[in-house]
Amino acid sequence: MALEPKKIKRIISLSAISFAISLVLYLSGLLNVFELKAFDLFSKLLNPEKSKGGIVIVQVDQQSIDNLSKEGINWPWPRQMYAPMLEHMSEADAVFIDILYTEPSSYGEDDDRIFARAISDASNVYLPLFLTNKKRDLSTKDEEFIKKISIKDDIKPGLRFSSAITPIDTIKSSVKGAGNVTIPPDEDGVYRKIPLVFKMGDYTIPHFVLNHLIQKGLVTFRNGSIFKGNTEIPFSKDKMILRYYRTDNPFPAISAVDVIKSYQDSSESKEPLIKKEYFKGKKVFVGLTAAGLYDLKPTSISSISTGVMIHAATIDNILNKSFFRPVAIVYVILFVLFICIFISYAVLRQFSLYVNLSTFFLSLSVALFIPAMLFKSAYYMHILYPAASLIISFLTATVYSYATEGKERRFVRRVFSQYMDETIVDYILKNPDVIKPGGRRKRVTVFFTDIAGFTTISESLPVEETAKILHTVLNEFTEVIINDRGVIDKYIGDAIMAFWGAPLDTERDEINACYAALHCVEVLSKINRRFKAEGMTEINMRVGINSGDAIVGNLGSDRLFDYTVVGDTVNLASRLEAVNKVFRTNIIISESTLEKTGNIFFTRDMGLIEVKGKTKPVRIFELIAENEKIEGNQREVVTLYNQGLGLFKNSRFNDALDIFEGILKRFPDDGPPEFYKKRCMQAIENMQLTERWDIIKLTEK
Repeated sequence: MALEPKKIKRIISLSAISFAISLVLYLSGLLNVFELKAFDLFSKLLNPEKSKGGIVIVQVDQQSIDNLSKEGINWPWPRQMYAPMLEHMSEADAVFIDILYTEPSSYGEDDDRIFARAISDASNVYLPLFLTNKKRDLSTKDEEFIKKISIKDDIKPGLRFSSAITPIDTIKSSVKGAGNVTIPPDEDGVYRKIPLVFKMGDYTIPHFVLNHLIQKGLVTFRNGSIFKGNTEIPFSKDKMILRYYRTDNPFPAISAVDVIKSYQDSSESKEPLIKKEYFKGKKVFVGLTAAGLYDLKPTSISSISTGVMIHAATIDNILNKSFFRPVAIVYVILFVLFICIFISYAVLRQFSLYVNLSTFFLSLSVALFIPAMLFKSAYYMHILYPAASLIISFLTATVYSYATEGKERRFVRRVFSQYMDETIVDYILKNPDVIKPGGRRKRVTVFFTDIAGFTTISESLPVEETAKILHTVLNEFTEVIINDRGVIDKYIGDAIMAFWGAPLDTERDEINACYAALHCVEVLSKINRRFKAEGMTEINMRVGINSGDAIVGNLGSDRLFDYTVVGDTVNLASRLEAVNKVFRTNIIISESTLEKTGNIFFTRDMGLIEVKGKTKPVRIFELIAENEKIEGNQREVVTLYNQGLGLFKNSRFNDALDIFEGILKRFPDDGPPEFYKKRCMQAIENMQLTERWDIIKLTEK
């Protein structure tokens, strides 16, 4: 259905307002904290479970501290305690010790020298340095050390520092490499992103693990960007978005004391718990994980993660290219704009609380499903902002629609519900063009009913009783017609005009109209029983139904709305209602109505009639009942009647008269046999038959 220009303008205006509010919400950062929490939830639900391997965590955990304490070695351990560990892990591709050695050992210089020698012998050890903004003069050796590890390629890091705290001279000269471990968390204190390069003065310093990857040639720099192979490592505000594994232990974890004991067992030719070959080719991280050692850092997966886990996740993400790729903000904006337009369109197109709420929740599901599927595929798109824009759009459009179009719709529903079924009202609300001024030609079924002899009845009864009869009958018949999907056109004194087929047409229009007539007869029987019990006058009714083309539409004036049908089809339906007087029947329908009802109803042929002003005759039928509800004697009578009618049409008037008189002996109040009995007698008296003698000519309109 094409939208009106007026409605299109409303949709555009509401979309623009919703989009502007959403944009302000995004720029203000009001949802940032909630967005971060949504990121954490998605991480816990959608991130991979386990690493692909190649990384091992050696934990300085509480078990290690307790076991060595029993042997008289208290924390902090002498640095030479790491020497056997380093020797046992010497076949590892790299050993990252996430412990700062910026002060001399409290156990003396020999302790540092033994540790430094072990580092040198292993030749695979990387140590952290700590960048800071505190003013601190660097020594010559510090400068040389920083220069040695700094990146020479052109790259523009986002984080800048003024100084650095490096390992003590004894140790720094022995390491394979080093890098910064100063990692700022997000605004809520959680570590979700990590910068890989930093600026200190003229030096560009790599992250702790990046220095190793540079040395190995596993990452390169091109055009100011960092590449893993041919894949550019994407950044969000100068940081790589980490994709943590969603299990508690994504990497194999070993207690430091087990490594030390394995070294001792190997030295004594015993079978070690952990063989030296286990570490071959692996990236090994040594870090503090005991709760009391203050290296706990919350991540998107866990509130009690550790710094070493963050560094391990960093190198794992780079090596496997499993880091999050942020979706460009332009696509997020376009997605939000689409949401604003779609929701505004959906709400304004149909003002239905149920439909709109269904659309809202379905759209909200999609607005969350798309970021979720992207997230699962390692693409990070803002999670809450599209959903927030959807809510804003829905509320804006709903409030506006309720205040404007909702008011119009409520008016339409209130007015039209008085004389048509809710299904048809819903159709009008969805297709408001059908009630605009103007008409169109279409097939309809028109229904007229009135109270037989009401004028005479009203003249003989008190006004109050007349009014009660009229109100009761019109009220009950109106409910019947509406329940059978008809449209009440108008009340004409004691008569009702109704129609089917407009504005909503169905294959059952003729059937529903016939049902309405039969149901009115049933209702009238109940009304008469009630009237009789109250001492009131019993009444009878007549119905005429005809189907055919008519002009349908709002044919009223600018001041007065009138949705109606006009044309010959309507006029004939009105005449058929009056034909009941001739045959003393209740319901007369035309052949054009009957032919669309199948075999549902039981009828009898009344013959051809010719109404005043028309030359083409119309075959009409008495509608008696549903076929399933017809009684045996009724079927027998109609069978005899049809035999008599057939004889009459063949000009065998005496034979036909015998049959009609036979029926009337049994059923003296049956109108159609009485009518044809008289016609037989007239034909017998005047045997000169004129052309079209068998057509019943109605002289009254």
